[in-house]
Formats: sequence, C-alpha cells, structure tokens
Amino acid sequence: MKSLYTILVAISLSLVGCSSDDKKDSDEKEPEVTTPVTLQLSDPNATAETKALYSNLWRIQEKGTMFGHHDDLLYGRNWMTQAGRSDIKEVCGDYPGVFSVDFAEIMDDRSTIATLNNDRARVIKEARERGEVITACCHLNNPLTGGDSWDNSKNTVAKEILTEGSATHIKFNSWLDKLAVFANNLKDSNGKVIPIIFRPFHEHTQTWSWWGSSATTQEEFINLWKYTVDYLKNKKQVHSFIYAISPQLDSQGTVDSFLFRWPGDNYVDFIGWDSYHGTNTSAFSTNLRNLASLSQQKLKPCGVTETGVEGIVKNGVPYDTYWTNEISVPLTGKKVSMVVMWRNKYDPLHEGTHFYAPFEGHSSAANFKLLYASPNMIFSKKLPNMYVMAENITVK
Repeated sequence: MKSLYTILVAISLSLVGCSSDDKKDSDEKEPEVTTPVTLQLSDPNATAETKALYSNLWRIQEKGTMFGHHDDLLYGRNWMTQAGRSDIKEVCGDYPGVFSVDFAEIMDDRSTIATLNNDRARVIKEARERGEVITACCHLNNPLTGGDSWDNSKNTVAKEILTEGSATHIKFNSWLDKLAVFANNLKDSNGKVIPIIFRPFHEHTQTWSWWGSSATTQEEFINLWKYTVDYLKNKKQVHSFIYAISPQLDSQGTVDSFLFRWPGDNYVDFIGWDSYHGTNTSAFSTNLRNLASLSQQKLKPCGVTETGVEGIVKNGVPYDTYWTNEISVPLTGKKVSMVVMWRNKYDPLHEGTHFYAPFEGHSSAANFKLLYASPNMIFSKKLPNMYVMAENITVK
C-alpha cells in the first residue's frame, strides 16, 4: 500500500505539468540576494584584510551566529599550551569560529612572561590559518597603584593617564607601545598583519575595574577610550584593529542600555555585550533583540563577547541541556555575529568549577553536539572566507 506521502508527491508532480527541461536541478540553489551597504570603520587607514573581516562580521549576521570560546587554544580543563588542542574540538570535532584571548599580559608589567606571550602569538596565527576570527579583551593592571584590573581603590587613574607628562601617562603609553609592536608583528603565512577585534576597557558599566563606573566619570571614560584609539591608530600606526565596546548587562534592559558612556559612532566599530545572566533566558532574549536592533540602527556589527554559567549548572545541579535551551534557541533568528563563552580554567584535578564550555567527558557534551549541528550556529568549518570582502559591502 502506498504511503500518503507518496500519493501526495505524485499528485503535486502531475499538477505541475512541466517537462523535464523546465525543471530545476534539485541541487541548484537560488542565488543569494544581499542588500548593498556601506560601513564605516573608526580607522580609515585600516588594512584591506581588516576591512574585509569587518564586512563579513556584518554579513554573517544574516546567516547565523559564530560560536567562540575564550583562551580555547591556549589551555583547557585538563591541558596547557599543547599545539592543536581545544576543549571544543575534543567535544564536537571542530574548532570555535571565534577565538578570544587577553592582551593584558602582553602590555603591562607582566609582559616579561615571554613563553606565554609567544604562545599567544602562536595560537592567534593558528586560528588565522584556519580562517577563524580573533577577538581580544584586556584585563590591564592598574597603572597608578600597581594593582590588578579590579583595583578600583583610586578614582584618579583615568585622570592621571590623560595628564600629559605624569608618571601614569608615561607608563600607560609604554604599555600601548608594547601592544602596537605585538599587533604590527602579528602576521599570517602570507606576511599580512592579522586583524583583531580589540575590546579595551570592557564591562565599563560595572564598578569593579579601575576604568569602571565607580572610578571614572563619564567624560573621563570617553576621553580615555578616544585617547587609546587615537594613540594606537595615529601615533603607533596600528591599522589592524576593529574597536569593540562591550558593556555588561545581565538583567533585562533597553536599547539605550548598550549606549552607556558611548564614545561616539566614530570611535566604536563593533557593539559587543558581556552577559552573565545565568539562566534568565527571557532577559537574554530581550537584550539580544535590543542589541541586534542597535546594530541595524548604527550599521555596526554586534555580538555577545562574553557569556556563560560557571560550571554549567542550574539551581546547583548540572544543566545538561544548557546549550540548546540557553544558547541556540535564544540566538535563532537574531542578527548577532558571535557568542563567546568565557574560559575553561586549567584544573586537571577538577578541584574547582571555573569552566564555561564543555570538555571531553562533561555531562553536557551530548547536548553541545546538538548545538554544533544547529543550522544557525557557525563553527570553524562552516565559516565563509572572513578575510575577503563580502559581496555588496563597502567599508570606508
């Protein structure tokens, strides 16, 4: 007995009534239609590869969301600085589409850690060779007190940095100098400088950093941001950075929540967002919509630059369906270029729970494979060529 499906197919074919010459090959796809758009980078002298990456950050939002993981190529839950390793790859067989790294130890008084800095350059080059996207945050030490980036004990740090000739100003400039040398010498196998999405002074909406809301005025933060961008691109000729701002917003907000201390459209290229909302899916979904809306308004690509739940738990127990429930589903249909999980701390004895992505043997690994298979999630193998200009996009 024929199935109902077979009968319906036969009927539909008879109704079409066309010859085989009129039929399209079933494998033939409709040409992709893209809307022409002109984007503006804060650095008009950005390299061709940087402009190409920027164009693709915009275009990829129409196709899905790249999955990223901080420090994924540097270390994992059970390993440290082993070439080719990745907790993500060991779970799903593929590398993240976005590799996130920290530039602070390249810049500040810890920059004498030569081995770690060499490893940073190595893994960035490895990611670039696979065509992946690299983004860098900066947990920079306090240049006034000598404390870490969470030392907000003085509310004059930004003021001192911006005071020409002060000891803090001179020290901060020397840190930017070291970053410039690192960035300008970071080249791919063709000798081209590798573009980086650079997000200094991240989570500036919070109080804990020396550049945060408790230690700087709005004017000081904006001037610090502008000073840093201008110094790198104009004085040090760094033309491979896409400058990303990344406020932290955990509870449900509005479009304006992402504009807290906005330095101006000419000083921001990428609208990032750090979200540690736990499992407040409703807040995450609403904020994603607002982020995507602002992205379209300002013609600047956007992304979730940090997120995750430490230990991947819900109400204190393993949350084994986290990846589909809290990441894939909320992001479906949103024009957001990336979602980047925070790091998996090296902890081979598993004494703590400081990890935000699965690793081999973790109870959520099976669910993560479902995330990997989602049509809207983009890992390394599914990336288009991110370093060739996207069709119908002009970047100035």
